[in-house]
Amino acid sequence: MCEEPKAVTNPSDAEHTVSVTDVGVAGTCQDAEGVGTGARRGRLGFRLHGSMTLPAWAYVLLFILFDALAVAMLQWGVTLSSSRVALSNPLIGFWGFVSAMWTSQRFVFVLNLLAIGLVYLIVLFLTNRFWVATPVLLVAAALISVIEHFKVVSRYEAVLPSDLDFLHADAGNIMTFLPAGSTWVIVAALIAIAIMILASVLLGRADRRRGRVVATGNRRLGASIRFAGVLVPALVLSLFMSAVGTYGSWANSFSRWMGDLPSMWDSVYDSQRNGTFISFSRQLNPKVMDRPSDYSQATMETLARRYAKEAQAINAKRSTYMDESTVVYILSESFSDPTRVPGLHVNMDPMPNIRALKRNTTSGLMLSAGYGGGTANMEFMALTGLSMANFDPSLTSPYQQVVPDLKWVPTVNQIWGAPKNSQAFHPYEPSMYSRAQNYKTFGFSHFYSLAGRDVIAHQDHIGSSPYVSDKSAYDSALEKMGSSRARQFVEIITMQNHMPYNDWYVGNPYQVSADDGSQPLGDDEASSIRTYAKGVNLTDQATRGFLDSIERIGKPVTVVFYGDHLPGIYTTAGADQNNSLALHLTDYFIWSNKASAARDTNLEGSAYTSPNFFTAQTAEHMDAKVSPYLAFLTRLRGKVAAMEPPVVNQIQGWERIPDGQTIYLDGHGKPMDARGFDKETRRLLHDYKLIQYDIMAGKHYLKQASFTQAPTRAADEAAARKAQQRREAKKENGGSESPQAPVQNSAQ
Repeated sequence: MCEEPKAVTNPSDAEHTVSVTDVGVAGTCQDAEGVGTGARRGRLGFRLHGSMTLPAWAYVLLFILFDALAVAMLQWGVTLSSSRVALSNPLIGFWGFVSAMWTSQRFVFVLNLLAIGLVYLIVLFLTNRFWVATPVLLVAAALISVIEHFKVVSRYEAVLPSDLDFLHADAGNIMTFLPAGSTWVIVAALIAIAIMILASVLLGRADRRRGRVVATGNRRLGASIRFAGVLVPALVLSLFMSAVGTYGSWANSFSRWMGDLPSMWDSVYDSQRNGTFISFSRQLNPKVMDRPSDYSQATMETLARRYAKEAQAINAKRSTYMDESTVVYILSESFSDPTRVPGLHVNMDPMPNIRALKRNTTSGLMLSAGYGGGTANMEFMALTGLSMANFDPSLTSPYQQVVPDLKWVPTVNQIWGAPKNSQAFHPYEPSMYSRAQNYKTFGFSHFYSLAGRDVIAHQDHIGSSPYVSDKSAYDSALEKMGSSRARQFVEIITMQNHMPYNDWYVGNPYQVSADDGSQPLGDDEASSIRTYAKGVNLTDQATRGFLDSIERIGKPVTVVFYGDHLPGIYTTAGADQNNSLALHLTDYFIWSNKASAARDTNLEGSAYTSPNFFTAQTAEHMDAKVSPYLAFLTRLRGKVAAMEPPVVNQIQGWERIPDGQTIYLDGHGKPMDARGFDKETRRLLHDYKLIQYDIMAGKHYLKQASFTQAPTRAADEAAARKAQQRREAKKENGGSESPQAPVQNSAQ
C-alpha cells in the first residue's frame, strides 16, 4: 500500500529517509509505487530515465567529439610503436596527424573528420537515435582498427580494397592470419566495445529526448527529413569515394586542397600521413585509362590474329625457346652513371666493369619515367611489357591501384610455366608497393625479403649503410639458382643505393665538383653524390662477381640488368630544364653466359630503350621464338625505340603522372614528335592502348585468344606431329590440307 512520505522531524533522521524526488521523479504516491525499491537504485545511478536535457549545441559538440574518436581509433590501427621502414617513412602518430594542421598547414585530419562525419550522419538519420548511431559508428571503427592493427603488425600493410575479396572468399581461415599476442588486443577491444555500448545505453536512458534526431508532430515531414538526411550524405560520400582517386575530379582537387599527399609506395605510411579512410578511398575506384572507342571482342580478335601472323614470320627465322634458358632480371636501385650528369665532374670512373661489359654485349641507355623515385613502375613495365605512358594520369602506381584487384596479369616469368620456376629476391620490406601479394598474382612461388614466410638468406651491410648490400642480394639468388638444374626465371630488386646518401662509407675516395667553377655544388649535394658514386662502384664490383659466378653455372643463363632511375640528388643539374632527358637515362645491358648460344651477342639498335621493351629485346638477343604479344612489341620498337610519360627534374610525387606530352625516342636517342608519325606507327600505338586496356581494365579477350602465350619446343613438336598425321590421313583419303600454324603455349 502506498503512503505519502513522512516529514522529517528529527534532523538526525534525514540521512535515513528517502524521498522519490531524489531520483528526479515527481513526488506522487503513484510514482513512488511504480518505482518501489527503484528509488534507492536511482541514488546509485541506475535509474536515469529523462534526468538529462541536452540543448542542440550539445548534440553538435558530442557529434564532433565522437566523430574525432572514430578517426582516432582508425589511426591507431595503422600506428606501430616504431616504424619498420623508419628511414624513409618516419612514424606518424595520431598527434602528428592532428598537429599537421599548424605545423605544415595540412588539414587531412579535418578531411577525415568530414568523411567519417558523413557516415555518422547516414547512421544517425537512419536510426533517428543519437545514442544508437553513436555506438554503431564507434564499434565499427573499433573493429576496423583492430583488423588494420593485425594486418599492419603481421604484414606491415594497411587494409586495401582487394582485401574485401579475401574476406569474402576465405573468411573461414581468417583466424590463421592473427599475429602473436592478438588475444589480448581482442579482449581489450571487446571490453572497450562493451563500455561504449553500456555508456550509450545509460546516456540514452538519461536523455529526456532519447537522442531522437528528428521529432515533429507530422510523420510525413519527419520521414522526409530523415530520408533526405540519409540520401544527401550517402550521395556525397559515394561520389567522393568513387572520384577521389581520379586526378582533376572535384573530390581529388578538394582532397589535395585539404593537404592530401598520396604516398603510394607504402600503404601504412600513406594511412598514417593522410588518414586511414582517405587512403582506403583513394584506391577504391582508380581511373586506369580511357576505353578506346573501338574496343570490342571483334576488334581484339582481329588484333590477335594480326600479330599471330607477325609472330609466325619472326619465329620462322629463330631457333631457340626462352624457357630453355634461365633468365635473370636485375633492377638495380638508382643505378646510373654519374659521369654522364651534365655539369658534374667525378674524379674517377665508378663503374669500370659494367662500362667494359657494355661494349661487348647488347646494351645502352634506358629511358626512365622516374627521377629519385618510381621504382615499382619501371619494375612493372619490365615484367609486363606494358607502358605507363598509356595510363590515365591518375594511375601513378599500378602495383597499388590496379594489380591487387586483377586475376590475370601476363608477366615474363610465366613463360617458364609453373610457379616453382619463378623466384624473386628483394632485401627490404615485402609490403612495399604490395610486392609480396602482387608477385603471387604474377605466378612467383617465392618472394624472398626481410620479413614474411620467405626470408632472404644474406643480409650484410657495407659501412654504416642501413641497406642490404647488392652482393648479399646476388649471393642469396645464386644459392637458389645453383641448387636447381631446372631452367627458371629470377627477379632481383636491390636496395643498396636507395636514398638517402648520408656518407655511409669510411675512406670514400670519390670527389665531385661542378664543371663550372662559378656555380659550385652545395655541401649537401656534393656529399650525397660522393656517397652515391661509391655505392655505384660497389654495385659495379658486386655485379662483376655475380656474372663471374654465373659463368661457372653449367646451364644457359641470360641476365637483364638495368637501373630504375637516377637518384634525386642532382640539385644543380636539375635546375636546368634542358637536362631533363639526361636525368632520365639509366644504364642497361643484356648478357649471356658461355653455356648460352647467345654468348657475345651485341644487337644493333640497342642504344636506347625503355623497360616495356626488355622482354622483346631479350627474346631477340637469345634468338628465341615469340608470342604474338612479343611480336607486337618487337614491331613497335622498330618504330619507337623508347617511350615514357612526361618527366620532371624532381623526386616523383604520387598525385598524378606529370603533365605534358609522352616522350618518344628514336634509335639515336632523339625526341620524336608524335604529330609526325606515319600511319603504321600511329596504328601500332593505338593497338598498344587496346592491348593495355584489355589486360588492365577490359574483358581479357586477349587471354582467350592466347595472345601472350609463347611457343615451347614441346608444344611446337606436338603440333608438328599432329599436322603431319593430318596430312597423311588426308593423303590416304585423296584429300589435301593447308599447313596449320603451330600451337603456342606458355605466357608472353
